[in-house]
Amino acid sequence: MSETRTLTPAAERVLEVAGKLFYANGIHAVGVDSIAAAAGVTKKTLYDRFGAKETLVAEYLRRRDERWRAHVLAVVAHGARTAPVRRPLLVFDALEQWMATENSRGCGFVNAHAELPDGEHPGREAIKAQKEWMLGYLRELAEAAGLRSAGKLAESLFILLEGATVAASLNVVPWAVASAKRIAKQLLESAT
Repeated sequence: MSETRTLTPAAERVLEVAGKLFYANGIHAVGVDSIAAAAGVTKKTLYDRFGAKETLVAEYLRRRDERWRAHVLAVVAHGARTAPVRRPLLVFDALEQWMATENSRGCGFVNAHAELPDGEHPGREAIKAQKEWMLGYLRELAEAAGLRSAGKLAESLFILLEGATVAASLNVVPWAVASAKRIAKQLLESAT
């Protein structure tokens, strides 16, 4: 993940408004005119601060990733007394909390990926970095717990998380995250 850059108050407003609009309506449905108007700035200010809509999209995704990572780490840290073998399950708790407050339309990164087919779009790098971090963090938790085949286990947990996110956002499976957590618990038990 790239380093967070310091933004002017106007640029912060633009980024906050753009993030809300992109997530609620879709990246392509939101134009710079709408963002500038909602943020109370001119289009010139928006372009002066970000250069292009693509840069703004990438910055929105990086900021969302920063918030997600901080949330996951805080939930896992809060459960520090949890046995190491059960710590990966705390990530499912983090997802459930996040879904309740931040993810009414599903995963912002998956949504953005669907809208950004150009592999060279700067937002694609932010999306990939977010998913790679999550997989790596799950592997780190599994290794710290001394679980067998930590890499393969992390892949399975990652797939469960991603599937639960989609199923929950579509209301296809009631209690999708809780169901995924139950399956994850079985996987953890078989890996001890």
